[in-house]
Amino acid sequence: MSDLTRQLQQQVLSARSEGRQLNIVGGGSKAFMGRQSSGDLLDVGQHRGVVSYQPVELVVTARAGTPIGEIEALLEEQGQMLAFEPPRFSDQSTLGGTLACNLSGPGRPWQGSMRDHLLGIRLINGRGEALRFGGQVMKNVAGYDVSRLMAGAMGTLGVITEVSLKVLPRPACQVTLVESMGLDEALRVSNERAATPKPISAVCWWQGKLHTRLAGARSSVESTVQQWGGEPYSEADEFWRQLRDQQLEFFAGDTPLWRFSVSPTAPQPALDGEWLVDWGGAQRWLRAAGDIERYEPVAKEMGGSVTLFKGGDRSGEVFHSQPHALQTLQQRLKRGFDPDSLFNPGRLYSWM
Repeated sequence: MSDLTRQLQQQVLSARSEGRQLNIVGGGSKAFMGRQSSGDLLDVGQHRGVVSYQPVELVVTARAGTPIGEIEALLEEQGQMLAFEPPRFSDQSTLGGTLACNLSGPGRPWQGSMRDHLLGIRLINGRGEALRFGGQVMKNVAGYDVSRLMAGAMGTLGVITEVSLKVLPRPACQVTLVESMGLDEALRVSNERAATPKPISAVCWWQGKLHTRLAGARSSVESTVQQWGGEPYSEADEFWRQLRDQQLEFFAGDTPLWRFSVSPTAPQPALDGEWLVDWGGAQRWLRAAGDIERYEPVAKEMGGSVTLFKGGDRSGEVFHSQPHALQTLQQRLKRGFDPDSLFNPGRLYSWM
């Protein structure tokens, strides 16, 4: 365990006094996300270690540079888990980077996002001040929760140094059903099932097959399997792990990867390219050439947004454009946390 808070504070203060900008890096596994990075390296990867873990209270607190795998191994000993299933693009994926990118796995619609499980954080702002928001119990996150602003901010508001999360028990039983069907039928079936009180924990369609994961009490899972039919998948754990960590064949290659975050009931658009549909239709991945101006109107019609997740031109905008009012609000938050624009300049948007 290594607490480098004071060292990181000093690096921030030095950069501020010298007019230098900083590129915050933990394990570097998500460096491909966002726009091109700039600034001097601020390495948070060695600021690591689990600070506290209270299995009875279902809370874990760890420093930002702690590898996700290390935390999950600790929880597994107690039959618990990070229910938002954080993606691990490498063994170096860290807790702080996962929060900064607000990444969640296949169970997100049913088990919540990382932001939903966040209880509190410690942060170094652009003035070099060590701040604390939220706490380590649910009652501390009522009202306006500043800590959740860090989810998806891509490190533009400050240096996350510590994170407290709610954890949950592992389900008693888990079964994945696989059924062959086209994408339009899969969307219809997924939405019909989502409207029923069944123990669904993940739904993904790829290469003509709908994968539906059930998790919970054994009686509930087995009853649903008998009612829905389908073939139980013997290699389900490996499939969901590869989907979570983007190791399926679909994610390989240099073709730009687009992430559509849309209404699960939205009809499938007529766009060329290869599709993988996750979250029961709420997250749709597309491998195709093009630019964000081409796909934004499509995503808007589908009730959501689009992001150039990986590949393509990282010098332009990669996230869905923001309305003027929201852009102004984000710029004010940036000035409040980071008045000299030290942290990850332009990583989220060119105007931040």
